[in-house]
Amino acid sequence: MSQQEPESREPSSDGQSEGAPVEKPDDLPSSEVTEGTDKAPHRAMFRAMGYDDEDLSSPMIGVANPAADITPCNVHLDDVADAAYEGIDESEGMPIEFGTITISDAISMGTEGMKASLISREVIADSVELVSFGERMDGLVTIGGCDKNMPGMMMAAIRTDLPSVFCYGGSIMPGEHDGREITIQNVFEGVGAVAEGELSEDELYEMERQACPGAGSCGGMFTANTMAALSEALGFAPLGSASPPAEDETRYEVAREAGELATEVVEARRSPSEFLSRKSFENAIALQAAVGGSTNAVLHLLAMAAEAGVDLDIEDFNEISRRTPKIADLQPGGERVMNDLHEVGGVPVVLNALYEADLLHGDALTVTGNSIGAELEAYDPPTIEDLDVDYLYTVDDPKNEQGAIRILTGNLAPDGAVIKISGEEYLRHEGPVRIFDEESEAMQYVQEGHVESGDVVGIRNEGPRGGPGMREMLGVTSAVAGQGHADDVALFTDGRFSGATRGFSIGHVAPEAYVGGPIAALADGDTITIDVENLELSVDLSDEEIEQRLEDHDPEPTYESGVLAKYHRDFGSAANGAVTNPGAKWE
Repeated sequence: MSQQEPESREPSSDGQSEGAPVEKPDDLPSSEVTEGTDKAPHRAMFRAMGYDDEDLSSPMIGVANPAADITPCNVHLDDVADAAYEGIDESEGMPIEFGTITISDAISMGTEGMKASLISREVIADSVELVSFGERMDGLVTIGGCDKNMPGMMMAAIRTDLPSVFCYGGSIMPGEHDGREITIQNVFEGVGAVAEGELSEDELYEMERQACPGAGSCGGMFTANTMAALSEALGFAPLGSASPPAEDETRYEVAREAGELATEVVEARRSPSEFLSRKSFENAIALQAAVGGSTNAVLHLLAMAAEAGVDLDIEDFNEISRRTPKIADLQPGGERVMNDLHEVGGVPVVLNALYEADLLHGDALTVTGNSIGAELEAYDPPTIEDLDVDYLYTVDDPKNEQGAIRILTGNLAPDGAVIKISGEEYLRHEGPVRIFDEESEAMQYVQEGHVESGDVVGIRNEGPRGGPGMREMLGVTSAVAGQGHADDVALFTDGRFSGATRGFSIGHVAPEAYVGGPIAALADGDTITIDVENLELSVDLSDEEIEQRLEDHDPEPTYESGVLAKYHRDFGSAANGAVTNPGAKWE
């Protein structure tokens, strides 16, 4: 589904060149496979693919490409990779493209297949690390489309510590139905509206036909766009690179520039360990809080920090969110999408507002070699005051005084749970729980119309190990929202919620049920207290009662062979990012 036709790749010569090859610096990993008489067989293999002496004397830069026809998020990424390839080639690097996997979160949503989603983050990181290590790459351009691509690619760059630039594939444009813009979020919520009798099946069918008009990741500030935005705050991607839509010509310019920058970064030997720091991650959390980004970013930032050996704790999100106002009102809480932000200057507009209010560490370094403060001053984005748009707010007069992300603890979540707040008017909920042992049971309950105002719905055995894979549950939360209960029904789970989820939804409850967390002790009718102001998630049981109920807790794994069994064994707690790398800094 190509929207642009990049120039076809042609070998720079017929594979032959005159004279002796120019030797490359021996501190580049690729010199191990290109330099010396004993590497003639290795060079012969490269020549078979059209590379010549000039290429072989240049830095070898991998282009990690998760293109696939299984999701609109990634269907166009071959073209994005082509543009990055050209940027490397034109800047005298030696580009080598290789592939990796992706999982469509939206298509697998609500099915057993959704258990593969978080696992795909780990497989992407593992596969890019393996290719880079095995083929002795000197640097990387990592490309992302669907949700887990972004953290998976950046985790791989951190692990290898190769000079790397992250490049997002861009988001989808909104569709149009009945005179208004719609996204996939509206279709998911439409399912609940049909069950409630508020929407006809014919109307839902028309929405289905219009919601996703082409290539790109889901358009709201859901997980893909959140992580793309955070790549700018972290310094992994140049400013302004996250927001151009997938089908916009600018997206291919961004990719080409990423290739050019990658060559420069390799020449400077500028590795992720040289610019990533505690300040980088605090900047990313501040941006997440300011834009109301996906709760999944908590999991992914913790995992990336663990890979980088950066001391980051789940409680840090509360501290940073408390001091950072929410100044962007985008979907799912608002109505606007990433393209709206792009049209007024993109992510740098929000970053600059935080920077000027001293809510961003301006001295944090980036992949460019400059500080993010220097990059923002050079970029010179428009100020929110000058834009006069209804979805961006100033720091002095914000949408909400505190950021959207909160971490709740209490006797139901001793190690934490994550909630995203879209407003300040509904911050406490108390009532008896209806507990379900898996997502499908809860979905059936909601679809049959049993949910009423004031209900508390709990879903367990969906954690990193118990699922395994920590399924997202957009189907359940959207069905609840579609029935008009986004603000008066609470849901909590040891699994995850989609970045498109809105309402009173709490995920990542830790410890999870499988390992004997308190959520495993719950019974229908137990009173749950959710107090966002006091950061509490608790149940009216004593410690002794919880321990007594858990005495016989000895669950069997859902899968005993294959990849799901492997990750059931390897996943760590959501409180630490659900990391599987045994060398990562978990605590």
